[in-house]
Amino acid sequence: MRITTEEKNATRERIVKVAVELFKSGGFEATTTRDIANSAEIATGTLFNYFDTKESIVAALASEAVRRSRKSLITNTDRASFEEDLFAVVASELRELKPLRKFILPFLEIALSPIIEGRRTNTDELRIGHLELVSDLARQRGLLEITPVGLQMYWSLYAGVLAFWASDKSSKQIETLALLDESMNMFAVWLRGTDKNLERDQS
Repeated sequence: MRITTEEKNATRERIVKVAVELFKSGGFEATTTRDIANSAEIATGTLFNYFDTKESIVAALASEAVRRSRKSLITNTDRASFEEDLFAVVASELRELKPLRKFILPFLEIALSPIIEGRRTNTDELRIGHLELVSDLARQRGLLEITPVGLQMYWSLYAGVLAFWASDKSSKQIETLALLDESMNMFAVWLRGTDKNLERDQS
């Protein structure tokens, strides 16, 4: 019997819904794929047709949240500088990711790790899409192309902000916003300095 697209979508939504409930109630680390499959009333093997791992479920949720954040950025073009662009990008993502904050830290420790391959958690879309957006914003501000070293530097700062945010207990995560502001300013200053050095070397 052929399963329709509507049925597949319904099953996927059910998996995601019960997974979020289990992550919130029992914790991400304690929840197993078998637990998720049982709660979704499907076989564990069927679950793997939709998500390879429980990290992949969180990756899918995070990807959807980030996509929503990009839409809100497009409508706001009043920012005055590159560092304000970067702050707005990350702050917008954090707002959309907030419903996942309670259980996202274990996922982030894997997904943002420089020593674990992205394909294990399906985070390539998150990483590549974010870095492409940052590169586009730099070009719009008249900065030179960000080098691979520059992108790695930025990603380290970004990953640090996300990891800090996931366990930030300050009111409205104000300490995260302060760290974000400092980190994005630091990167923007470094990038402008790199641009000036390159222009001087080329002249």
